[in-house]
Amino acid sequence: MKKLLSLLIVCILFSCNTKEEINQTAEISCGQCQFKLEADGCDLAVKLDNKAYFIEGFGIDDFGDAHDENTGFCNVIRKGNVSGKIKEDKFIASSIKLID
Repeated sequence: MKKLLSLLIVCILFSCNTKEEINQTAEISCGQCQFKLEADGCDLAVKLDNKAYFIEGFGIDDFGDAHDENTGFCNVIRKGNVSGKIKEDKFIASSIKLID
Protein backbone atom coordinates (compact mmCIF):
# COMPACT_ATOMS: atom_id res chain seq x y z
CA MET A 1 0.00 0.00 0.00
CA LYS A 2 2.85 2.40 0.82
CA LYS A 3 4.46 1.74 -2.56
CA LEU A 4 1.18 2.41 -4.35
CA LEU A 5 0.68 5.67 -2.46
CA SER A 6 4.28 6.74 -3.17
CA LEU A 7 3.86 5.96 -6.85
CA LEU A 8 0.62 7.96 -6.96
CA ILE A 9 2.29 10.98 -5.35
CA VAL A 10 5.21 10.85 -7.80
CA CYS A 11 2.78 10.67 -10.74
CA ILE A 12 0.82 13.66 -9.48
CA LEU A 13 3.97 15.72 -8.96
CA PHE A 14 5.30 14.78 -12.38
CA SER A 15 2.05 15.68 -14.11
CA CYS A 16 2.01 19.13 -12.45
CA ASN A 17 5.36 19.97 -14.02
CA THR A 18 4.43 18.87 -17.54
CA LYS A 19 1.35 20.94 -18.27
CA GLU A 20 0.14 21.37 -21.79
CA GLU A 21 0.78 24.49 -23.83
CA ILE A 22 -1.35 27.43 -22.67
CA ASN A 23 -2.95 29.63 -25.34
CA GLN A 24 -5.22 32.32 -23.96
CA THR A 25 -5.93 36.01 -23.54
CA ALA A 26 -4.50 37.26 -20.26
CA GLU A 27 -3.50 40.34 -18.31
CA ILE A 28 0.16 41.33 -18.72
CA SER A 29 1.98 43.88 -16.61
CA CYS A 30 4.82 44.50 -14.17
CA GLY A 31 4.83 41.75 -11.59
CA GLN A 32 5.98 44.03 -8.79
CA CYS A 33 4.13 47.27 -9.60
CA GLN A 34 0.75 45.86 -10.68
CA PHE A 35 0.51 42.24 -9.51
CA LYS A 36 2.33 42.70 -6.16
CA LEU A 37 4.81 39.84 -6.75
CA GLU A 38 8.01 39.98 -4.74
CA ALA A 39 11.34 40.44 -6.53
CA ASP A 40 14.07 43.01 -7.01
CA GLY A 41 13.24 45.47 -9.78
CA CYS A 42 10.54 45.44 -12.40
CA ASP A 43 9.84 42.24 -14.33
CA LEU A 44 7.17 41.24 -16.84
CA ALA A 45 4.39 39.02 -15.50
CA VAL A 46 1.14 37.46 -16.65
CA LYS A 47 -2.04 36.70 -14.71
CA LEU A 48 -3.61 33.35 -15.56
CA ASP A 49 -6.66 32.07 -13.69
CA ASN A 50 -6.26 34.80 -11.04
CA LYS A 51 -2.62 33.85 -10.32
CA ALA A 52 0.34 35.94 -11.46
CA TYR A 53 3.54 34.40 -12.84
CA PHE A 54 6.80 36.03 -13.87
CA ILE A 55 7.46 35.60 -17.59
CA GLU A 56 10.61 34.07 -19.02
CA GLY A 57 11.38 34.58 -22.70
CA PHE A 58 10.32 38.23 -22.93
CA GLY A 59 11.48 41.33 -21.08
CA ILE A 60 9.47 44.17 -19.61
CA ASP A 61 10.89 46.68 -22.14
CA ASP A 62 10.34 44.43 -25.18
CA PHE A 63 7.00 46.17 -25.78
CA GLY A 64 8.13 49.76 -25.18
CA ASP A 65 9.15 51.81 -22.16
CA ALA A 66 7.91 50.02 -19.03
CA HIS A 67 7.49 53.39 -17.29
CA ASP A 68 5.51 55.16 -20.02
CA GLU A 69 2.57 56.87 -18.33
CA ASN A 70 -0.08 55.54 -20.74
CA THR A 71 1.20 52.19 -21.97
CA GLY A 72 4.06 51.13 -19.68
CA PHE A 73 3.64 47.89 -17.77
CA CYS A 74 4.64 49.56 -14.49
CA ASN A 75 1.68 51.93 -14.83
CA VAL A 76 -1.03 49.93 -16.59
CA ILE A 77 -2.25 46.36 -16.97
CA ARG A 78 -2.57 45.40 -20.61
CA LYS A 79 -4.24 42.46 -22.35
CA GLY A 80 -2.52 40.07 -24.69
CA ASN A 81 -2.69 36.68 -26.31
CA VAL A 82 -0.07 34.49 -24.66
CA SER A 83 1.31 31.05 -25.43
CA GLY A 84 3.64 29.03 -23.28
CA LYS A 85 3.92 26.67 -20.34
CA ILE A 86 4.06 27.04 -16.59
CA LYS A 87 7.22 25.55 -15.17
CA GLU A 88 8.43 25.93 -11.59
CA ASP A 89 6.03 28.81 -10.90
CA LYS A 90 7.14 30.79 -13.97
CA PHE A 91 5.44 31.25 -17.32
CA ILE A 92 7.82 30.18 -20.09
CA ALA A 93 6.43 32.25 -22.96
CA SER A 94 6.74 31.20 -26.57
CA SER A 95 4.54 34.04 -27.85
CA ILE A 96 3.02 37.28 -26.58
CA LYS A 97 0.86 39.50 -28.78
CA LEU A 98 -0.58 42.59 -27.13
CA ILE A 99 -4.18 43.56 -27.81
CA ASP A 100 -4.38 47.35 -28.09
